Amino acid sequence: MSLSRRGLLAAGGAVGALAATAASAGPAAAVPQHGKGHGGGHGRVRTGFDRLAADGYAALKGQRVGIVTNPTGITSDVRHIVDVMHPDERVNLIAVFGPEHGFRGTAQAGGSEGRYDDPATGLPVYDTYLKSGQALADVFTASGVDTIVFDIQDAGARFYTYIWTLYDCLEAAALAGKKFVVLDRPNPVTGRAALGPVLDPAFGTFVGRREISQAHGMTVTELALLFNSEFLAERPAELEIVKMSGWSRSDFFDDTGLPWVPPSPNMPTPDTALVYSGTCLFEGTNLSEGRGTTRPFELLGAEGVDHTWAAAANALELPGVAFREAYFAPTFSKFQGRTVGGVQVHVLDRQVFDPVRTGIALLVTAKQSWSGFAWRPDNWIDKLTGNTRVRTMIDAGADTDEVVGAWAADLAAFRAVRKRYLQYR
Repeated sequence: MSLSRRGLLAAGGAVGALAATAASAGPAAAVPQHGKGHGGGHGRVRTGFDRLAADGYAALKGQRVGIVTNPTGITSDVRHIVDVMHPDERVNLIAVFGPEHGFRGTAQAGGSEGRYDDPATGLPVYDTYLKSGQALADVFTASGVDTIVFDIQDAGARFYTYIWTLYDCLEAAALAGKKFVVLDRPNPVTGRAALGPVLDPAFGTFVGRREISQAHGMTVTELALLFNSEFLAERPAELEIVKMSGWSRSDFFDDTGLPWVPPSPNMPTPDTALVYSGTCLFEGTNLSEGRGTTRPFELLGAEGVDHTWAAAANALELPGVAFREAYFAPTFSKFQGRTVGGVQVHVLDRQVFDPVRTGIALLVTAKQSWSGFAWRPDNWIDKLTGNTRVRTMIDAGADTDEVVGAWAADLAAFRAVRKRYLQYR
């Protein structure tokens, strides 16, 4: 049997992907104990890409393929899937589409890499960031692809923009007449529950296009199914999903055995994702959300804040979390190079921790304990929460339970819709 140079490269590059899928595609027979630290799982979860590769890319046979991905699109041996697929003769990969932060991850928040040719593969890389509708459909058409694949690690929060890249690409694929394939990866903070306020469509932006809850408790394939059926029903995409195997809804990321790659510069660890759907709300205030520190979204503070904030937050006795008086000097973003006071969020029991309730409690106590508290002048908090109620209720003196109770009916309605699209137990 002869093997071309491209085939030899593919054989070497796909070793990790194929090794991860050597077992059957069904769930693992024995469920391991929860990991105690990052990477503490037993390698039982196989991603959508693992399963696609094990099947010889059959779902992509005879098609010109483009892929929407970023640095999180990796195999279990931490090779990027584009570097694995490109030399493989079984798949015709002709284009890459980069989201916020870029395909190779060189851009900070609110940035992208633009249009360029990837030095490692020579593939053309197209920029999708802040493109949607016909403008994005035109990019897909110009690329010459027949099928668009999506493979990006999500963080589980409505305002994490990659799920809206997914939504925009689904819509654009339908407009351009392209097939759309979504490869699944774990929700790093479990898929147990939907939490928080549901977006009012009047507040739709790139940090929340449509009516889902603040912490959605879904994987990207589940979201794709929901988006396509609920929000794009008049013109749905030709959608195919490739599920994971071995993942359970109660799994945190370190239960999976998969390597963690920061999905964006300020999401360094799964611990960040655990708090992010609540503490990201501080982007809508004049306090630092910890950007420019080694613990973004776990450290919160501002000049003039002292020990009284941590004391007020601890007095609420929120389940599974404690707050430590903390001082830090961000290296960029708010308060760059200046020492600020505030809190560090310590999750003590992640099984009972509620990130959204915790985020609201921290907003309430920050306003009560620090006279300098203010919302961002553009009311960005309304975009993050998806409505005006959180801001106006806190300004009116509402406590945590009152604010959380205000979204109960909307959340119950979303949970009923969400349930129809869940793919895992």
